[in-house]
Amino acid sequence: MQARTTLMTTAAFASALVLSVVAGFGVAGMVESSSRSAVKLRLEAMGHGWAQVETDGLQVIVSGTAPSEAARFRAVTAAGSVVQPSRIVDVIDVVSAEALAPPTFSLEILRNDDGIQLIGLLPVATDREKMIEDLKKIAEGGTVTDMLESANYPAPAGWASALDFAMHSLRTLPRSKISVSPGAVEVEAITDSPEDKARAETSLARRRPADLKLSFDISAPAPVITPFTLRFLIDAEGARFDACSANTARARDRIIAAARDAGAEGAVGCTIGMGVPSPAWADAVTMALGAMKELGAGSVTFSDADIALVAANTVSPASFDKVVGELESNLPDVFSLKAELEKTEQATPADLTFAAQKSADGNVVLRGRVTDERQRDVIENFARARFGHGAVYGATRTDDTLPAGWSVRSLAALEALGELHDGKVLVTPDLIRIDGVSGNAQVTDAVSRIISARLGESAAMELHIAYDKRLDPVLGLPDGPECVDRLNTVLTAQKISFEPGSSVIAAEGAGALDALAAAMKDCTDFRMEVAGHTDSQGREETNLALSQERAQAVVRALMERRVLTGNLTPKGYGESQPIGDNATEEGREENRRIEFVLLDAAPVEEAPLPMAAPPQEDGAAPETAEETPAEEAPVEESQAGDPLAEPHPDADAPMDGEHLPDTDGAQTEEPMDGAVTDPADETAEDAAPEAPAEDAAPEAAETVEEATETPTDLPPEVAAAQDPAIEITVETPDDATIRPDPRPEGLGANQ
Repeated sequence: MQARTTLMTTAAFASALVLSVVAGFGVAGMVESSSRSAVKLRLEAMGHGWAQVETDGLQVIVSGTAPSEAARFRAVTAAGSVVQPSRIVDVIDVVSAEALAPPTFSLEILRNDDGIQLIGLLPVATDREKMIEDLKKIAEGGTVTDMLESANYPAPAGWASALDFAMHSLRTLPRSKISVSPGAVEVEAITDSPEDKARAETSLARRRPADLKLSFDISAPAPVITPFTLRFLIDAEGARFDACSANTARARDRIIAAARDAGAEGAVGCTIGMGVPSPAWADAVTMALGAMKELGAGSVTFSDADIALVAANTVSPASFDKVVGELESNLPDVFSLKAELEKTEQATPADLTFAAQKSADGNVVLRGRVTDERQRDVIENFARARFGHGAVYGATRTDDTLPAGWSVRSLAALEALGELHDGKVLVTPDLIRIDGVSGNAQVTDAVSRIISARLGESAAMELHIAYDKRLDPVLGLPDGPECVDRLNTVLTAQKISFEPGSSVIAAEGAGALDALAAAMKDCTDFRMEVAGHTDSQGREETNLALSQERAQAVVRALMERRVLTGNLTPKGYGESQPIGDNATEEGREENRRIEFVLLDAAPVEEAPLPMAAPPQEDGAAPETAEETPAEEAPVEESQAGDPLAEPHPDADAPMDGEHLPDTDGAQTEEPMDGAVTDPADETAEDAAPEAPAEDAAPEAAETVEEATETPTDLPPEVAAAQDPAIEITVETPDDATIRPDPRPEGLGANQ
């Protein structure tokens, strides 16, 4: 009985134990589940869906990857608001914080008459004190206001070159704003004249580093044109402007459109300026150009509000009256028209001329007739004041039968001659003819304005003036030696490298070729040799062929960069011209090179048209060189070299024909009596073999046809010059800066 009681008691305790354990686990599971659910709901409600919640007994484990440390803190706080914070186990990861991006560096430089202001953010490595000192020198006594900040970050790529370019540009732009950013510069400036504007733009473009992005907006006030001049003519050479002025861009466009409608072709320009006599300028000009179109031949000249219209003698009187009547009736009120029908030309005595010639070195020779001794002194003194006291050689003679106003005409011609680099003026009683070359693209405007202002808008003139861009001081184009120095300087700084033993240009040579292409921009008019050289390793014949192939590869690479290479002749010299010691690696590296050699100091371009000759003493110019042999018109040695030397026995005679075309384009060959000539011209003329022109013409035509058939996008003559199958024989002139060694014997034309 007692044993039974004991057994039942034990069973009861065991059952109670089991039930308590089961109840405990059940309660714990309910607590865990409810805690996990409550915390999860809370986190999701607060936007922390990235968080994961687990429970381990009473512990609530929050895990996941928070986007930031702040997000992690907010998630843990939210979980602690649902259960006791002591129960929270934080195992949250945080996304790694990225390195802070450097700030954007920029600089604004403002310069005016008061000084210079600086605004922007610079890298701390910028030498700020030196920059301020340099700016104080540029300001020339003006104040330098420093409103700059700096940041302790390294300077980005392109910052140093952009800042250096901006500092140099600021020196030549006294009224400007320059914005600098890494690798880019923006320039806004105001200049005093259109010439200064063009000069500044050219300077900026030429000095820009290859890796710099440059943009500029430079403005200049319109020039004051006085008198406001326009001259349009139609003759055997076609319709064209000798001078053109407009007061607005819209007026310019209307005038050019009217000129094209009247027959003008090619490039037609018109200067926009201030000083117009009437806002109706474009109306009056377009009416006058329309009248010229109807007449078909003649000229119309505007000098402010005065208009002179001269119809050619080929125009019928009925047509002249009709056109002039319509023009007079419709012109704006302020304009005054003077019209005349040209009479049949009559021969002018050959001796009634005054002529002056200006050579390329600035010397001026005066020939022909003057009214009296007093007028001779006036003309010579004016010329000396204009061209220099020692540069004028006077050889005129007096003639009291000259027409009235002769001295005024002669002085106006001399003033016009001053606008030319070299050339000649010829004055007759009925005409002033001006021939020559100038570096001013608007020289005909200036000359027409001078003649019209001195002699009236109806003055008859003929202008045959060529524009030579290499004489233009605004462009400042380099000459041949400067081009060669520029190209070789590029190769010194960035050497063109080739694959070993090959003519294939290595990838690292692309930068040098890009720099060469930029340097060639203004140097395509000079004949140059691209000389290839190697070291002495290997066979001499192999090195010679390799140097030739490498020189050709450089020319091809420049052509691929859209450089006109017709002036370049590739030539290989192999190991024959070392500049370093071939016994050392450094010396061999120096010997493996490409060089540019100047072959001709004169630009390879079509020469300006020669100038026309004045009449001879008998009133007629020689038609051919055979009619006036050189030995019949000797030039004394002293005069050939110095126009100021002892006068020629016939010094008082008017100037005879030079190498100048007549108005119909024919050329005479007789040199001016007493003028400065080149003895080499006569030597070359005597040595030239005589060949019938008819026999040479078919061969020339065949050559042109072959060049035209060359499959290339370049002009035929350029393509022919660049065809490696065509050998171009180049003579090295006496003034070449470097004379290549002669070609070794036994080499083919392609080596």
